Amino acid sequence: MTTQIAVRLPDDLVEFLDKTVSHGDAPSRAAIVTEALEAERRRQAAIHDVRLLGEAGTEDDLDDLVAWSARQKPWGD
Repeated sequence: MTTQIAVRLPDDLVEFLDKTVSHGDAPSRAAIVTEALEAERRRQAAIHDVRLLGEAGTEDDLDDLVAWSARQKPWGD
């Protein structure tokens, strides 16, 4: 489902949107805005994850197994 919204943008951003679409780099203004918002959502999720790691630490139950595996010789050597 999609919802249409009205957004006021500065003239220079609208010009950027229109040039991008006219050059064939995006199918529509909405596609550019959607992509930018999805990138912002991913950025905010990454910041949230970093905060969680900062609070909980990065140690994992599998850290010892990974370290042991890294010290092992590959099969066939």
